[in-house]
Amino acid sequence: MSSMTSTTRDQATTTTTVDVRCTGHVRDAIGTHELEFTFGGTTLKDFLMAFFEEYDVEDLLIAETEADATAPGWAPTPDELPGTWRKNPEGEQTRPFARVCINGRFNEHYDGFDTELENGDRVALIKPFMFCV
Repeated sequence: MSSMTSTTRDQATTTTTVDVRCTGHVRDAIGTHELEFTFGGTTLKDFLMAFFEEYDVEDLLIAETEADATAPGWAPTPDELPGTWRKNPEGEQTRPFARVCINGRFNEHYDGFDTELENGDRVALIKPFMFCV
């Protein structure tokens, strides 16, 4: 990923194997909805960097700038939001209508792209994703 660098100290000796689920455009690009993927490192960032080296789907999922992460026509964010809201930093956000989930939860609910992954975790690469209200 062009704007991200790996944070794992010893990728050469640490590998993690996850189950990858792909939907929509990502599934079309990869050719399957499910695969097992082993990568050097332990974080979501390490996984994404390795996955994007093998599969050309980064542009479907990752926004390089804040503007790339915002869909036109979305309502502006109010000055104060109830509860706790987390947002990945610029360069570590998904494009509009795309999501990255770990075991069924959005990565923002963990530690963003610094989330530690374990063998057997499920990583979902979703595009399109639409909120239903």
